[in-house]
Amino acid sequence: MSKFGKSQSVKRLEDIRLLTGHGRFVDDIAPQDALVAFFLRSPVAHAEITALDTSDAAGMPGVVAVLTSADLEEAGVKLGMRSVPIGNRDGSRGARPERPVLAKGRVRFVGEPIACVVAETLAQAKDAAEAIAFDFAELPVHLDISVGGEAIHPEAPGNLAFDWAIGDEAATEAAFAGAAHRVSLRTVHNRIIVNSMEPRVAFAEWDSSRLHFCFNGQGVWNQKDELAESLGLPKEAVRVTTPDVGGGFGMKSFNYPEYLVISHAARALGRPVRWTGDRTESMLSDNAGRDLISDAELAFDADHRIVGYRVNILSNLGAYNSNFGQLIQSEVASKVMTGVYDIKTAFVSAKGIYTNTTQTDAYRGAGRPESITTLERLIDKSARVLGVDPWELRDKNYIRNFPYDTVAGEVFDVGDFPRAAARARTEADVEGFAARRAASAKAGKLRGLGTCYYIEAILGDANETAEIAFNEDGTVSLFVGTQSNGQGHETVFAQFLSDTSGIPLDKIRIVQGDSDLIAKGGGTGGSRSVTVQSTATLATVEAAIEAFTPFVADALDVPEADVDFDEGAFRAPGSNRVMTLLEAAEQARASGRNDLLRHKREIELDHRSYPNGAHIAEVEVDPETGQIQLLAYTVTDDFGNLMHPQLVEGQIHGGVAQGLGQAVCENAVHDASGQLLTATFMDYAMPRAEDIPMIRFTTEPVPATGNPLGMKGCGEAGTVGALAAITNAVLDALWDEGVREVQMPLTPLRVWTWLKEAREESVAPVH
Repeated sequence: MSKFGKSQSVKRLEDIRLLTGHGRFVDDIAPQDALVAFFLRSPVAHAEITALDTSDAAGMPGVVAVLTSADLEEAGVKLGMRSVPIGNRDGSRGARPERPVLAKGRVRFVGEPIACVVAETLAQAKDAAEAIAFDFAELPVHLDISVGGEAIHPEAPGNLAFDWAIGDEAATEAAFAGAAHRVSLRTVHNRIIVNSMEPRVAFAEWDSSRLHFCFNGQGVWNQKDELAESLGLPKEAVRVTTPDVGGGFGMKSFNYPEYLVISHAARALGRPVRWTGDRTESMLSDNAGRDLISDAELAFDADHRIVGYRVNILSNLGAYNSNFGQLIQSEVASKVMTGVYDIKTAFVSAKGIYTNTTQTDAYRGAGRPESITTLERLIDKSARVLGVDPWELRDKNYIRNFPYDTVAGEVFDVGDFPRAAARARTEADVEGFAARRAASAKAGKLRGLGTCYYIEAILGDANETAEIAFNEDGTVSLFVGTQSNGQGHETVFAQFLSDTSGIPLDKIRIVQGDSDLIAKGGGTGGSRSVTVQSTATLATVEAAIEAFTPFVADALDVPEADVDFDEGAFRAPGSNRVMTLLEAAEQARASGRNDLLRHKREIELDHRSYPNGAHIAEVEVDPETGQIQLLAYTVTDDFGNLMHPQLVEGQIHGGVAQGLGQAVCENAVHDASGQLLTATFMDYAMPRAEDIPMIRFTTEPVPATGNPLGMKGCGEAGTVGALAAITNAVLDALWDEGVREVQMPLTPLRVWTWLKEAREESVAPVH
C-alpha cells in the first residue's frame, strides 16, 4: 500500500457546516438551563486586599452563589494552579510563586479574578458583582522588563523569575575576541493580544458523581488532569469535551482560573454553569504573546563568515508563571537560535521578569518568531555594516551539509536553504526591484525590500494515538488525539485515511475533543497536528490491514500469502477477486468478528522536523505621513511532503497576516499604573483586508526524515518569517534617509518620527 497522501486539495468537509450556521461551538451547545457566571476582576494592578464582603451581592435577585478564594479553600478545592519553573544557570530552581484561582490576599494585575457570581442571568450576575465590597491598599507597580522594583512575589526578589543560559560561553567569548567584525542589535518584541475570533468560553455540569467540562481549547487532557487534581476527583470522574473552536493560536492551550471555578460551582450547586468571556475581558485575562527584549551580537571573520552568536533576552512573564510554557520557551529559544546558518559557537542567556500585567504565553515569549526575527534582523544589519549584499551574506553562511548538529544539541536532518532562497528571489523579481524603487521615488515614496530565512522546530508532544471504528451504518469513525481550531484538520485527517485505506471520504467521520472517547492525545499546537496524527493514522491503517488479511484470504478462498492491499482494496494476484476495507468490515460484522471492527495504535516520533523557507516583503512608505503599504509578499517554503496544498497556503496567508499585525500595528499598551489602555478594538489595532496584498506562495520540498510521511508542519511558518521580512523591508526603505534602527510596531507616527529625527540630525550644525 502507498504510505503517502496524494497531495490533492479537496474541499474542506467542515465548511458547509460552519458557513451555514450549523457549527457546534460551546455557546451553541451549552445547557439551556445553565446558570451564568460572571467574574469580579481587579481594577488595579497591584494591591493588598483589605476587605472583600460578598453578603450584599449574595442576597440580590437571581443570585445563587458568590465564590471567593476562601469559599474554594473551605470546600477543599486546591487553590493554586499548575506552573512549571525553569532552572537557573547556577543549578538552582527558578521562582515558583503560587497562582491562586481567585485572588488571595493580594491582586497582581488588572483583570485578575477576585470573586465569581453565579446567577440565573448574566445581567443579574453583573449587578451583583457591583454590590461586592472590595477594598484594597494599592502597592507600587513593576512594569519594566528589568530586575528590581517592588516585589510582586516574596518568592522572587527583584521580580526575577529565572536566570537561565545555554551554549558554550567561553568558546563564544573567544570567538568574539578574535573576530574581524562584530555587529550588535537590540530587538524589542512588542506585546500582542491573541484576539481569536471566538473568545474563551466554557460550561460545566455535574450529574451527582461525575463532572463534564466543555470548553473551546486546544486539547482536553491537560484540562482533565488539572480539574481532577484541583477538585480532588479521580480522573475517571472527569470528562472534558471540546466542540468547534474559533481559533486558538497557543493561547487556548493553557488552563485558566475560570475553568476551575465554574467546575466547582457546578458540582457545589448541582446545576450547569456557563461562562463566556467578552472581548475586553479576554484582552485583560488571556495570556498575551511576545513582550521581550533581545540584545544580540554576531561575530564574523575577515571573509564575513559567522564565527559566533550570542543573545541576551529579558522576557516579561506577567504576574505569574504559565502552566507549562516556560520550560518549552527555553527549549525552543535555544534549539533554533542559530537559524539556518553554520554557526559553531553560540551562547544564549535569558532572564524572566515578573510584572504587574497579565501573564504571557511564554511558549511564544521567546520562541520561534522571536529568535528568528532577532537573528534575521541582525543578519540584515550586518550586511549593511559590512557593506555586502544581504543575499550574499546569507548564502555564504547557509548550512549545506546534513545532518547538522547545532550548538544547542538539535540535529537538523535535511534542507536546501540556498535552493529555496533562490526560488523566492525569482518569484519576487528581486532583479527588477531597482526599477520599481526608482518609480516610487519619482512619486515621492520610499520603497524597500526585506527578506527573512526562517527555520523552526516542530513537534510538541511526540506521542499520538489514532483509532478506527467500522460502524453499523457503513461509516467509519477516526478518533484523533489532536484538536482542530479551524485549520481544516477534519478534512486533512479524513483525506489521509481515505488515501491510505480506500474508504470513501464521505464515509469518514472525525471524532475529536472528548476525553471519554479518546484516552490520550497531544492536542494541537507547535505545528504538530497533521504530522503526528497522520503518522498515528497510518500505523492504525496498517494494523487494520494486517488484522483483516487472514479473514479476507478466507473469504476470497485464496492463501493468505497471496493477499495484498493496494489502491484501496485487498487483491489476490492472478485473481479478479477484490474486497475493500468497508466490504471486509461488513462481512466481519456478519460473521461475528467484532474484534476486527476497531483498531488502535499509538506512535512516538523519534525527533522533530524543521520547516524552513524564505520570505520577501516589498513595501512603500509615504514620508509625509509615515504610512506603510505592503505592496507584495513572496514565500517559498520547504514543508517537506504536502498533503493538502490549499490548506497549507491558507495557513501561510493567516500566519503572514498575524505577522503583519505585530510588525505594523498591534501593540498592548499599559499606563504607568498598570492599566491596559488597549482593551478594545477602538484602541488595539488589527490588520485589515486592505492591508494585505496577494501572497505568492511556492514550495521547494525536501522530505523530512523524522516521520514516515516526510512532512514538516506549517502552522506557524507564516508568522515566523513575516516579522523580520516586513521590518527589514521598512528599514531598507528608510535607510537612505538616515534611519538606522526601527522597532515594532511600525506605526505611521513612529515611522514619521524616525524620518523627522534623521533629517534633523543630518542638517544639524557641527560644533
